[in-house]
Amino acid sequence: MSNKISRRKLLRGVGVAVSLPWLETIADAAPVKGSETLTEPPLRLAYMFVPNGVRPDFWTPPGDGETYDVIPEHLKPLEKFKGDFTLLENLWNEQAQGRNGHWPKIPAWLSGGRVERTAGDDLNANAVSVDQVIAQRIGDKTPLPSFELGIDSIRSGIDTAGGGFARMYGSFLSWRDPRTPVAKEIIPQLAFDRIFRTTRKPVISSVDPTNQSVLTALQRDDASVLDLVPEDAKAVRREGSAGDKVRLDEYFESLRSVEVRLEAALKPQKRWINQGKFHMERPGPGIPETHAEHVKLMLDILILAFWTDATRMATFMFGDAQTMQDYSFLPGVRGGFHSISHHGDETAKREQYEKIINWHTEQEAYFLGRLKNLDEGGTSLLDNSMIVIGGSLKDGNRHLEEDLPLLIAGRGKGTLRPGRRVRAAARTPMCNLHLAMLNRMGIADKSFGDSTGPLEGLS
Repeated sequence: MSNKISRRKLLRGVGVAVSLPWLETIADAAPVKGSETLTEPPLRLAYMFVPNGVRPDFWTPPGDGETYDVIPEHLKPLEKFKGDFTLLENLWNEQAQGRNGHWPKIPAWLSGGRVERTAGDDLNANAVSVDQVIAQRIGDKTPLPSFELGIDSIRSGIDTAGGGFARMYGSFLSWRDPRTPVAKEIIPQLAFDRIFRTTRKPVISSVDPTNQSVLTALQRDDASVLDLVPEDAKAVRREGSAGDKVRLDEYFESLRSVEVRLEAALKPQKRWINQGKFHMERPGPGIPETHAEHVKLMLDILILAFWTDATRMATFMFGDAQTMQDYSFLPGVRGGFHSISHHGDETAKREQYEKIINWHTEQEAYFLGRLKNLDEGGTSLLDNSMIVIGGSLKDGNRHLEEDLPLLIAGRGKGTLRPGRRVRAAARTPMCNLHLAMLNRMGIADKSFGDSTGPLEGLS
């Protein structure tokens, strides 16, 4: 007997059926009548993740003062932006301590949660990531509540040699709820189209007009079609493979996300309209031929999303938790990132590792430079942003977890004071940083994850 799920299958509930599988895209939506233009640029926030750690003494400046004169090797590509970013020191995620070198640290990076070992079909990060809290609370202000971008495709299987964790954990930064990761877009054309396209609401194939409970549910402001088909949705999920379960979860959550976006699109919104030019042609189909081209194109798309006020919350993964991206295109480098990161202090191999880290910093410099050169009525896009860049390991060779390599660029519309270093107390929760970002984004929560308070010293 076949376990395959029919592409024509319907999710059926009491008096309603929802067609599977995917949603169709439609052309640009017309501006909503009553929408207003903001009088000043909005605040944007991006978290940019770099895998496989750094060489610690090439990242952290000598001394312990707020100011520093010696630019560490890894930061030299960012030297001309020294006045635009703040180095953050002594932050960590306690729940990621000593469990595995890579996989469970990725969900914890934006949530502080303790990831559970599973068979891969029942993921549990035990937390919601900070970007999704923002998306859920204020994401209705833009067409895209959040924007998730990356380079590597989803990893599958269990890393039996690395603690027994599902590799899928290392593929997602964003978690909509403890069991639902948010898929990142890795294809430039599709990411570009998301900025300028909306999505159809799920097709409701049939509704029983005599069923008052269904009609009442559909009339609710917070109604979701998935609320009307709970049992059948669960049954479909049970029939699938481990990979299918993740895809189905993404689909079900996408339905909810689309509904939220459609509701937002029908409401008068205050949008920021930039007057300057940002020329970018629609990318071609598929993945670019070279890794360098792929990264730069995705960074440009992220800038475009902020520039057009399509979103104010984004995440970007330069690679997954244990990326084996081949960096042989760099002079003197031969092999994949993760294997080179375990250089064992062998000089020749360590030098290759250093070149890969420096290449990533060069891409960050490109990104910050473009943000800084985009004028928004007397201020720059960088001035009106908070760009958190870093990783979940300090030393990639030894898997050290304390004092994570982190910096925050931009001025946060005057709420950040860059050009220095902020040295928190040892083992300060990274969630303190997230709480500070939440507060600056207009969410007045008193705690987040294992925070002990908003990170001090940023302004």
